[in-house]
Amino acid sequence: MTTIALEMRQLSLRAGARTLLRPLSLQVCSAELWCVLGPNGSGKTTLLHTLAGLRAPASGTVRCFGVDVTLAAPERLARQRGLLTQSVHDSFSASALDVVLLGRHPHHDRWSFGDSDDDRRIAEQALAAVDAAALAARDVTTLSGGERQRVAVAALLAQQVPLMLLDEPTAHLDLKHQIGLLGHLRDWVRADGHAAMIALHDLNLAARFATHALLLTPDGHARAGRIDEVMTDDALAAAFDHPLRRHRVDSRWIYLPD
Repeated sequence: MTTIALEMRQLSLRAGARTLLRPLSLQVCSAELWCVLGPNGSGKTTLLHTLAGLRAPASGTVRCFGVDVTLAAPERLARQRGLLTQSVHDSFSASALDVVLLGRHPHHDRWSFGDSDDDRRIAEQALAAVDAAALAARDVTTLSGGERQRVAVAALLAQQVPLMLLDEPTAHLDLKHQIGLLGHLRDWVRADGHAAMIALHDLNLAARFATHALLLTPDGHARAGRIDEVMTDDALAAAFDHPLRRHRVDSRWIYLPD
């Protein structure tokens, strides 16, 4: 059965005097992997933060599994949606495993003391899913940018939410780990009937792994739908203000700038 994980109702966004998004209504359903595309400054991060309930929209509403995110209890939201932000700043030393275990806190009650064996098992599995099991005992302040990013994704996986919002999750990752991460997310939404929305800059990764796309333009307009309907030559060229060509290679579309 299809579940509506996320719903925007006439959602609009502003940043100062700029309109980032004109009223948009959209549903994100189970088993869908959405990519958010658009040039720098088009509002991708602002949109994800608004969808997560961390920022108020200019108008309209966002509903997560049927509940307005501005009215939902924080504990409930933390068990339904997770957000990976663009950057992570570590003020204190901690092992990678301890950082990933933070993702388990929404599942603890107020009387919980420490992490259970089940929490540790889930955290270790999350690290393994992003090829970071060997980093478990490492101090996060000593990790490279790519290693730290994989630990941040593992913490989100350990949160075990049915809706994930990820802001540039492939940043700092090498090719192997970009493909591995997006492949894992694609398989996750397919197998478990969950949903994800990911802000990406790489058009070819978006076309390879996503089922749907939301294309933002600098003037606040948006185009949304299935990936092959949205990622056309003309639409992408207009949004990014640069010509490009779409080519068929085997069973996939490849995008090359002119």
